[in-house]
Amino acid sequence: MTLWTTLDSPLGELLLTGEESATAPGGTALTSVSVPGQRSAPDPGPAASRAPAAFTEARRQLEAYFAGELHTFGLEFVTHGSAFRERVWAALDSVPYGTTTTYGAVATRIGASRAAVRAIGGAIGANPLLVVRPCHRVIGADGTLTGYAGGLDRKRTLLALEGAG
Repeated sequence: MTLWTTLDSPLGELLLTGEESATAPGGTALTSVSVPGQRSAPDPGPAASRAPAAFTEARRQLEAYFAGELHTFGLEFVTHGSAFRERVWAALDSVPYGTTTTYGAVATRIGASRAAVRAIGGAIGANPLLVVRPCHRVIGADGTLTGYAGGLDRKRTLLALEGAG
């Protein structure tokens, strides 16, 4: 069963979705974190249950992150992408707080050719876990801010929060 809640943040209201998990901190594994207007943002739908208490740990960690007190999330994720997308998304987890990397560097990190940069960009753009899986830390090879499912203003906000902007 899909669970969901919302959380006010410096990015606007975040929609958190998840599913129950016996191994996740707080008992809920995140399946998505999205912002209003985000392309391909999930719609929990009528079959989902609004369950703010199920996201207590995720809320605590996100609030600490936005307060500048948390640099690494300790949450369980459940995502459903192709093997390629899952490799790209996992590579995002290794980009340290307060730093940026490029699409080419992500390609190298997962063992893909530089020709795969467009596919890397597509996978990063489809990241269902904004903020907690730091796709905002990926920038163009020339240092420009390129693409962000939540919008470039939100990407700037996150990078500035981390001191990388």
